[in-house]
Amino acid sequence: MRRINVGAIYKPDYICEFTVWSPFALSVDLQFVFPEKYTVSMDKVNDGYWNKKINGIQPGSRYFYLIDGTVRKPDPASCYQPEGVDGPSETVDHETFIWSDSRWQPPPLEKMIIYEIHTGTFTPEGTLEAIIPVLAELKNLGITTIELMPVAQFPGDRNWGYDGVYPYAVQNSYGGPDSLKRLCDACHKTGLALFLDVVYNHSGPEGNCLSSFGPYFTEKYKSPWGETMNFDDEYSDGVRNYFIMNARHWFENYHIDGLRLDAVHAIYDLSAKHILEEISDDIKSFADSKGKSFYLVAESTLNDNRIVKEKKYGGYGIDAQWTDDFHHSIHALLTGEKERYYVDFGRLIHLQKAFTEGFVYNGDYSLYRKRDHGNSSTGIPGYKMVVFIQNHDQTGNRMNGERITSIAGFEAHKLAAGTMMAAPYVPLLFMGEEYAETAPFIYFISHDNPGLAEAVRNGRKREFELYGNKEEPPDPRNPEIFEKSKLRRNLIHNQSHSAMLQYYSELIKIRKNTPALNQLIKKNVTFMTDDSVRNKEKVLVLKRVFGNSEICAVMNYDSTDNFCRIGGRGEHFTKIIDSADYIWHGPGPSAPYTINEKRNIKLKPFNFIIFSVKRSAWNRIKRHILCLPKIIRKNSINFF
Repeated sequence: MRRINVGAIYKPDYICEFTVWSPFALSVDLQFVFPEKYTVSMDKVNDGYWNKKINGIQPGSRYFYLIDGTVRKPDPASCYQPEGVDGPSETVDHETFIWSDSRWQPPPLEKMIIYEIHTGTFTPEGTLEAIIPVLAELKNLGITTIELMPVAQFPGDRNWGYDGVYPYAVQNSYGGPDSLKRLCDACHKTGLALFLDVVYNHSGPEGNCLSSFGPYFTEKYKSPWGETMNFDDEYSDGVRNYFIMNARHWFENYHIDGLRLDAVHAIYDLSAKHILEEISDDIKSFADSKGKSFYLVAESTLNDNRIVKEKKYGGYGIDAQWTDDFHHSIHALLTGEKERYYVDFGRLIHLQKAFTEGFVYNGDYSLYRKRDHGNSSTGIPGYKMVVFIQNHDQTGNRMNGERITSIAGFEAHKLAAGTMMAAPYVPLLFMGEEYAETAPFIYFISHDNPGLAEAVRNGRKREFELYGNKEEPPDPRNPEIFEKSKLRRNLIHNQSHSAMLQYYSELIKIRKNTPALNQLIKKNVTFMTDDSVRNKEKVLVLKRVFGNSEICAVMNYDSTDNFCRIGGRGEHFTKIIDSADYIWHGPGPSAPYTINEKRNIKLKPFNFIIFSVKRSAWNRIKRHILCLPKIIRKNSINFF
């Protein structure tokens, strides 16, 4: 497919080229409304595109498109909507911003610690530039990558971002295009990568102008969020180009390092070449031309390895994907919840499988879905999976937006965090998690259309009623819900919250400095079993090994004390971190600092411990022989 830039693109000498796809239009005019009012007819070119180059257009000029002389709409590829979704589009000169990141390269995926942010609730100001003063704190915590929830223009000034209707435009209430550029440049100066969440599976319901221009939607499929994007029906080439160029737009004009592709399970495409594969191909080609790395990370509930498989093995070539099963395994163990998808989880064996494979459901029967679900993730490298103990969905889709500390308690939160950092995957933190933020993250909107807003409220109420909740959910239109969801970063001065922050910092430091943990190899995870464990369904003891680096992590998912036996002849265990220690505002240490022989340790409720393991020379030789291929060991002398 030929790539065509859409929108208002500046050329040298203030020549601005306007291009819009409208295959059924008989005429398309440019109608300028600021700083002067005049109209210019556009020329129809190939494949349903309309084009016009105009001299002397200043940045900040505002315009509409006039279709067939009657329908006046903003540019569907507008870079800025300063007056909101129904106002004129504004021209943006992306060539004039002065960048300072010419030598910047993002870290490889396997080295990333990702931190998810909602711009509107992260700071009191709720703007992109207000994030900049906090970057140094996040860097000191050990974060490597900031991930912004969607910033594409949405109706009003309060929204999660998934109701965006101008995928190329930066939300006006967040500060607009230059604010995002300043944030990205500041991230790179601080040594942080910046990812952006984008939505290609649907468009928001209010202010959506796409249908006025062409067949951007299809009735072939049904989506839970409204009309379905037309990626494989008639005239879909123009739609595919629109989103492929959108992905490139963020990398080229804003220096974004990676895109998180929202809910790709709701992207329907039966083309021989799936749109995800086509986006992946284009971005890899673009990255090669720039000599930089750009990443694509997909959110998917399909448990389908094709999303991240390389093309030569029949995959789409996406760099990584969110892995919900890891979260569900931890959450169900800690809370005992059985509503919705949690009905498929709640046993320690699910967490074990999440550690060693990634997908817990890889062709197994799912009670929630009432069918077999998923395929094998065994061959997917650990760095291609992003895991978390909470995120915007898992927190915000609860009726009252409670966070893990509020649901399961302080000690359970520390256990969950340790479990995530001990896993051979890329960890993601949700804003405020690192200091046990108590503010909820509740679903909020600011639709101008009162009928639509009421429909959203009633829809959420019906959804919660399906799971037996008769309580009236918070009204997402209420500005107080938005204010209630804002972080209270001053909590870090409180003793327990400060302890949690230091605990997270230490966990990240241990992970970064320990090869057994920072090498994301699923095969180096093994589990210890011992008859001394009082409640085997609640205690997990695992080892991870890389070269001469070896750790043992002990996790008590029991709400009461428990016992397990660790250590052995020729093994020297040194405790690295114990979540029950007083320093982490815990009830007191549950294990000695060193263990040189097999012994029982008494675990506190929801206890997490990491030991460094050193072996005698003979013990190391024995371990290496046991790791040799079976065909070699079969013909070896039996030393043991």
